[in-house]
Order: sequence, then C-alpha cells, then structure tokens
Amino acid sequence: MSLRFRTVVSTSLTALVFALICTALRATTPAPAHDQFRVAVYIPVGVVEKMKDPAYLERSWDDITSQVKVDKVYIETYRSGTFADDALLETVKSFFVTHGVAVAGGIAYVGAGDTAGSDQQSDGQFVSFSYTDPKQRDYVKRVAEVTARHFDEIMLDDFFFNNTKRDSDIAAKGTQTWAAFRLKLMDEVSRDLVLGPARAVNPKVKVIIKFPNWYEHFQANGYDLDKEPKIFDGIYTGTETRDPVITDQHLQQYESYQIVRYFDNISPGRNGGGWVDVYDTRYIDRYAEQLWDTMLAKAPQILLFQYSDLLRPAEIGARDKWSGLATTFATAELEKWHSDSASSLPVSYATAAGYSLSKVNAIVAKLGTPIGIAGYKPYQSTGEDFLHNYLGMIGIPIDLHPEFPTGAHTVLLTEQAKFDPGIVAKIKTHLEKGNNVIITSGLLKAIRDKGIQQIADIHPTGNVLQVNEYWGSSGAGAGVDLGKTAEILIPEISFLTNDAWPVVRGTANGRGAPLLLMDHYSKGILFVLTIPENANDLYALPQGVLTSIKQYLLNDFPVSIDAPSKVSLFAYDNQTFVVESYLDVPTTVTISISSSAMHIRDLTNGKLIGAKSTSNPRNMHRAKRSEFQIEVPPHSFAAFAEEK
Repeated sequence: MSLRFRTVVSTSLTALVFALICTALRATTPAPAHDQFRVAVYIPVGVVEKMKDPAYLERSWDDITSQVKVDKVYIETYRSGTFADDALLETVKSFFVTHGVAVAGGIAYVGAGDTAGSDQQSDGQFVSFSYTDPKQRDYVKRVAEVTARHFDEIMLDDFFFNNTKRDSDIAAKGTQTWAAFRLKLMDEVSRDLVLGPARAVNPKVKVIIKFPNWYEHFQANGYDLDKEPKIFDGIYTGTETRDPVITDQHLQQYESYQIVRYFDNISPGRNGGGWVDVYDTRYIDRYAEQLWDTMLAKAPQILLFQYSDLLRPAEIGARDKWSGLATTFATAELEKWHSDSASSLPVSYATAAGYSLSKVNAIVAKLGTPIGIAGYKPYQSTGEDFLHNYLGMIGIPIDLHPEFPTGAHTVLLTEQAKFDPGIVAKIKTHLEKGNNVIITSGLLKAIRDKGIQQIADIHPTGNVLQVNEYWGSSGAGAGVDLGKTAEILIPEISFLTNDAWPVVRGTANGRGAPLLLMDHYSKGILFVLTIPENANDLYALPQGVLTSIKQYLLNDFPVSIDAPSKVSLFAYDNQTFVVESYLDVPTTVTISISSSAMHIRDLTNGKLIGAKSTSNPRNMHRAKRSEFQIEVPPHSFAAFAEEK
C-alpha cells in the first residue's frame, strides 16, 4: 500500500469517525426541555418534498432539535397547487413518530394556475380559491380527503379565506355585501368541502382553523369568528406581529398577547396556541418579543413557522443602541446556548427560538390567569381598528370579549361597539349597577344620535385642535402641568361644566381639549377617552398624561404603572404581573399596587424590592397604594409577585 493511499484512507477514516462523533454528540445533547407549554414546527409542502432525501431529513432534524425542543410537527400536504406524494407523507410521518414527536397534517388553501387562480398577483396580493367555481370546489374537497387519509388532526394555514371577484363570485353574491356573501360562503365551504369530506374519509379527524393576525378585517374575506370556531374542532391564533413600522400591516407589538386573550374568550378551552414566523423584523429581539408575549398570554403551544426558516442563520439586526446592556435577549447568552448544543450550523432561528422560549418558560409557571380591563368587540365589527393594541402599548392591560362583559366592573368600549344596536342601553344598565364605562371619542361620535345624550350631554364638535400642552386636575382651579409635546391633532369634545369634568386635558394655544372626561351617572362613572387623529400619537403624549389617564381608568385594578409609552403591563389573578419595555433605551417604571404589600419579588432572580416612601403627586384622586420603582432594560421584560 502506497504512502499516499494509506494517508487518504487514514484521512477518510478520521473524517468518518469525526462525523460519527458529531452525530452522537448531537443525538445526546438535545435542547433543554420546556415544561409550561408545547413547541410545534410547521413543515410546508416544499420542505416535505426536500425530505425525500433521508440525509437532509436526519441532519436538519438534528440541527433544529439541538437548539429547540420540539413536541409536535405539522406536515403540510398541499400548498399553491403542489401535493405531497402519499408515500412520502407516510415516510416523513413515520420518521417523526419514531423520534417521539406528535404529528398532524397541514393545508394551505392557496391556489395555483388553472386549478385555483394565481398564487399571487404581480402586485403581491394573495388570491384565494374561487369557491363558486365547481372545478375549484372539487379540488378543495380532494385536498381535505387526501390529508385526512394520512392524519387524525389537520391545521388549516391562514389562507382559508375568499377574496376573488370572478364572474361566478359576482353572480353568486347578488345584492349582498361582499362581507355578508363571503361569511356565508366560507361557513358552507367549511362544512361541505372541508369537514364533511375529511370526516367521511377519517371519522376520527379533527380539523383546526388557524386565524391570522388581521382579526379586525376578517369578515371582509369570509373569516367568521362567530360561527367558524363552532364549526371546526378547534382554533389557532396568528401572533406574528413582526415590525410595527416597516411592514404593510403596522401591527403593534402588544397584539401578540392581546389576540390570544381575545380568541380565548371567543372559544374558551379550544384555542390551541400561537403562531410566529421569522419575517420582517429589524432586530432579533423583535422575534423574541413575539414568542414571549404569546406565552405571557398563557397559550398552551407555540407553533414556529417554518421548518427550513429555523435552519437559517439568525439575523441579529440593528440593535447597536442596546447591544451592550443586560437585556432579556442577550447575544452572549445566545452564543453560549448555541455552543453548548454541538450544532453543525451557525446561530440559527432555531437557536433564537429555543433560547427565547427558555427565558419565559420558568416565568410562565408562576403566573396565574391573565386579567385586564374588559373590552367589547362585537363579531364582524370595525372602527378604530386595532386600537386595543395601542392602549396595551401605553400600559393599559386589555381583556377583549366578543360579548358585552356584564360581569366586569369597568368596561372599555371603542367605536366597534356601535355594531351592537343595544349598546347605549347596555351602557346605561352597567352604570346603574354601580360600574364604570369607558367610551372612546370614536364611539361617542358614532352613537351621538343613538341616545347617549340621555346619559351625558357630551358630543364631538367636529373641530380638530392642535394640542401641545397638557394638564391634570382633580377639581376646580389650576391644573397640574403634565408636560408638552409637538402639536398633536386632537378631536374636540364638547361638555357642560360641572355636569362633566375634564380630568385630563390638553390645550391648543390656550383652548381646552379634553383627553379624559368624567361624568357620574346613577351609581357609576362614565369616562370619555379622546383618541388622537393618528392613534400612533398616543405614544407621543407625555408620561404624565399617560399615567394620569391610567390612574383614573385603572383606579380599582390591582396594579398599574407610571411609565412612558411602549411599556406594557401584563397582569394575572394570583397577584403576579409582568412589565415589558419595547423601547430602545432603559426606562424607570413606578409600579402601583392596590394591596398593602410592602415588597414585590422579582420572579427571575428572587430579589425583594421594597415599597417607595414617597408618593406620586399625580396620585391625589386615588386610594392609598403601595409603589415600587424598577429599571427595565430595552426590549426586555421583568416579572414580579406581590409579597405581604
């Protein structure tokens, strides 16, 4: 044997041994487990096709699970005209079952070519199946049947809507509105083309509908939050909020929490979890925040979309302003998480997911049931869209309901409540029972001629004022200076002095513009909260204004915060709470609790924090409360429990 040949053999054997050792290391060093929620991964049909290669399947699974513990996978059978091969589906399914992972099917009802129209038009708009086309209806039915043959559970990805306006659609719609037509159409499609055929093939099958993040506009495309949760075997929640500025939806970060709570109230016990993808974030912390907020809403499962994206190198992004600070998402800890795993890949989105979820897992274990100011959004309603999420971003915890929350002491009503024809009567009854009602300026405008004048002589004038100075007051006389801003456009609300009182107000060149009006009626209190013409200008209001508003609206709530905008509060029924900052800089937060507790305990490190000895000068109208001061790093959360 020549020296060269012996060298080649030796090198090859060394490489083989090294590869085997690495494989063994990966197999014996899985990512640490989580015990407060399940983690699932969605596998689109294009990735399923790649799994024809056993080496890719084994290697990719090792790389993902070395970073994040996965409890379940959703194996997609169809998307955009592509069907997975039956034999391949069984092979992939068997692989995951063998690895101790629960399996379910997935369907993305997106069309392709002559089968169902175009996947995407040239302008990027998604185009659904045309459910009035007999050929396409048959295709939809076939997809359900094929998937049910392989799986006992099926998740519908969030393309299960209708937005086509073909001649057959126009003829079927007749004189109905598009929303009314599509709601009826998709309810029928759900029963007759998806559930019926799937159950005929597999009587055990359960079909889950995943609702996307644009819940305010569902009815326009046939998503029926009233009937579909009752038609299907369960629902799922899109909690992907991505970046609030650069994306086309401009969703506020708080929605990743709030939408879970809303869907929980729509279908109690049947909301399977949240769904987050890796797209459209400018810094890695934004990806983590979506995961944290989904879990802080006590979702039972997080679904990571999607398999091959988790293998991509994580983009750390533009976080220079806070990269050297001790934030909840720390890149040094992320690197250690990765290095401890013996992964063959660079730091990936799987690494970011596993690390981020590890940060919130232990906290979730100590939190009770989420609580908040009870909001009311009737089914299929619009108006002041997504405003609840903006209010969450200024520190008002929200618990949104599809029915009027008669059991709540304080009820928040935005313009959407105008869709309830009996809303004024419900406001009146709630006040007469000794409760409080908060209505926004948008709702006041919508119901000004619906009887609200019988409760309070308050109405919008139609004028818009350029406000730049702000004042608080607890009675007649000079107000407390709450700060100044650049000019903000505020709708003017008219009231009668001493019938109602502007407890928080702005001025525009000396002219008053009420921001929070208070009027007593029967045994309750009616508040009118004025929303700026641009809802984002809520973030521009001085901290003193925001805190004064919260002190009135949260007067009987167990916890509130004195903080700038973009600092949220998540509260729970076991005297625990979480403060989360979405700011780029550290911030000081004063926590106010209604109990006599003299300490709060940091649930992360066990540290006790004592109550402040000084009181807030803007706290004159509130009952005595205990106050605590904390520092919250940028893009971080802190969790606490009250201690007597």
